[in-house]
Amino acid sequence: MSAGRLGVLAGNGRLPFLFAEAARAQGYTVHAVALEGEADAALAGHVASLDWVKVGQADGILRALRRRGVTRLVMAGGVGRVRSLTQARPDLGMLKIAAGLRSLRDDELLRGIARYFEQHGVEVVAPTDYVKSVLAGAGLLAGPALTEAQQRDVTLGREVAHALGAVDVGQTVVVKDGVVLAVEAVEGTDACIRRAGQYGGPGAVVVKRMKPSQDVRFDLPAAGPVTLEVMREAGARVLAVEAGHTVLLDATLLFSDARSLGFSVVGY
Repeated sequence: MSAGRLGVLAGNGRLPFLFAEAARAQGYTVHAVALEGEADAALAGHVASLDWVKVGQADGILRALRRRGVTRLVMAGGVGRVRSLTQARPDLGMLKIAAGLRSLRDDELLRGIARYFEQHGVEVVAPTDYVKSVLAGAGLLAGPALTEAQQRDVTLGREVAHALGAVDVGQTVVVKDGVVLAVEAVEGTDACIRRAGQYGGPGAVVVKRMKPSQDVRFDLPAAGPVTLEVMREAGARVLAVEAGHTVLLDATLLFSDARSLGFSVVGY
């Protein structure tokens, strides 16, 4: 027996797949609206239907959901900030949303989109309501225990990430020996880590933290095996994430890779 219909607004990465698989296992029929240039076309094999829209088409998303009879939606997956600035094709709905905002910062924009959808009969809910198992646990999750110096760097990274998040700038900070090497802005997590590697050499600590005013329905910090590969390229050795508020993509593989590389993964 079906538990009902769920929609997923799919961006890049593994989270749309994880959500679709978990929701289907709970008896839901999942319909995807995929963002062009971001979502993976292979998602079509994991959902009942898949419709494509361009980034910025709020009314286009609503029309696709109505065609499928969907009234509950999750937003899953990332949207590249540079692409969203340079390649978005806003429709009338998105222009109405933007006109009602004080700024186009990530959090305010996403909340505005959610309000618009809800005004038009589509409730926006958190993907983690259906896949709580993807959230990071607390303590040492993989690899060797942190040294005192690494723990101090984690503490500093947490403080800086909190300040960054308070002004809605980013969620990632890279620290080495008490020096902040890089902070995440428009370029995204991977480019932030690579930039830190250019300045600090091997041994850095990567810290991810939820923004203080984060709406858990969207844009939670995330990390996965790709994050570790970028860390390997940059020479970073510790990944510290906020327990209960960070999505771990393919966690089993993430932990296995960390142990193989001698990296530490911790939830604080």
